[in-house]
Amino acid sequence: MSTIAAPGRSPATSSRSASSLNLIGETWVEGRGNTSRDIYNPADTAEMLAPVREAAPEQVDEACAAAARAFPGWRATPAPDRAHVLFKFRELLEKDSSDVTHSIVRENGKLLSEARGELRRGLDVVEFACGIPSQLMGQTLTDISRDVDSHTIREPMGVVVGIPPFNFPALIPLWMMSVAVACGNTFLLKPAEKAPLTGTRLAELFADAGLPPGVVGVVQGSKEVSERLIANPHVQAVSFVGTSAVAESVYSTAAAHGKRVQAHGGAKNHLIVLPDADLERSLPALIGSCFGSAGQRCLAGSVLVVVGDPVRQDAVVDAFIRSVGELKLGDGLDDTTTLCPVVNPKEEKRIRAAIERGVEEGARLLLDGRSQTVPHRPRGCFIGPTVFDDVTPEMSVGREEIFGPVVSLMRAPDLDAAITLANRSRYGNTASLFTQSGAAARIFRERIQAGMLGINVGVPAPMGFFPFGGWKSSLYGDLSAQGADAVAFYTRKKVITGCWFGAEGPKDGSV
Repeated sequence: MSTIAAPGRSPATSSRSASSLNLIGETWVEGRGNTSRDIYNPADTAEMLAPVREAAPEQVDEACAAAARAFPGWRATPAPDRAHVLFKFRELLEKDSSDVTHSIVRENGKLLSEARGELRRGLDVVEFACGIPSQLMGQTLTDISRDVDSHTIREPMGVVVGIPPFNFPALIPLWMMSVAVACGNTFLLKPAEKAPLTGTRLAELFADAGLPPGVVGVVQGSKEVSERLIANPHVQAVSFVGTSAVAESVYSTAAAHGKRVQAHGGAKNHLIVLPDADLERSLPALIGSCFGSAGQRCLAGSVLVVVGDPVRQDAVVDAFIRSVGELKLGDGLDDTTTLCPVVNPKEEKRIRAAIERGVEEGARLLLDGRSQTVPHRPRGCFIGPTVFDDVTPEMSVGREEIFGPVVSLMRAPDLDAAITLANRSRYGNTASLFTQSGAAARIFRERIQAGMLGINVGVPAPMGFFPFGGWKSSLYGDLSAQGADAVAFYTRKKVITGCWFGAEGPKDGSV
């Protein structure tokens, strides 16, 4: 078995990056599993970034055991001291930001500007976690009865697991590991198999920030590794982000093993444009929502609902199509690119098949991005912007998550009909309304069935101190990510009621 010393930067780590390895206790080791995969640059699949071999079952168990051994000491570390490590981690992230953002682009494909925004959002979560001493404060009420006091305290869960997706290889691991570790847990990261390098690099930086060995670990792998982590008796809680089908499975499996679980699923987010919307100002938000990160976001707009009479509907559609036509497909590291590739050939093939299904169902293609190419990048995973019209909620392109640069147009005579269309979806992650009417915004806020709403905002992603989570099939579990919900997820409460005999004070009120 090949091993690499713990980060601290020995000569071994400088000769071989830890980004494709497993972190078990204090040692970076190569996986011994039966499955391996090569990670390629989505913009040019001729460029192989790293080979990754999955952890063997016994290595998964070793990582869980190492995290369990590290837990008592880390739990006993005062919250302000844990916060000091978070501050150091944030400092290292800032210092290494260029390398981290370029890693995001090279393994995920998104634009460099989008990668920078992703890391900025991740830093927001780290900054929230730096304030963990105040987040962990309990409640106290003296004299709930004569000479009896009660108070609550929060304690960490123990060993917790994070299973993030490929589309935010920095942000989602950061929102998991930062709060989990700040609360006093030990944390095991199972990076996304399609984009594992950035998340592993974050774990390396976290260890460099001064964490004791075993507080953060990494195991590479896919479904089998995830299932073994979930079943391990040391693991107390599991946080997952992915498709709804897998989220439901993770939720059921974790619950069957008695684990706390939050499992974020898919989305079919609706963007509703009312006749009074400021179209010139709204178009950039609509385009960014639909085609940012090639539509590979759980907050991406995928159904555009234009509201009003047919003349107004056509005007909005025409303006949208003109703006979409200005997008430039290309490499995320090219400053002139405004639409990035999708993550890998398998996803490209899946998205192309979804477009073909839409054609077969009778949706009308206004823009077909399947034939678009990028000069000098013949082996890139590129699909141009694709827009369907005459879509109904029964069609797969109007119903199922495509997770690519594909938008379905629906039309509605009024806000009531538009909300009804959106609420027919089995998903409830986000929805956005574009209007200048406060009354319409209030109706939308009250009636829409989604967890994160935008008013004249295309991507209503909450800041790190607000909860992040959807409704319906978009979230399995009752606690969201980020903010106070994350602290609640990674801790459990005790309520202490005490009576001290002989503590009665003077009866006359004197001191």
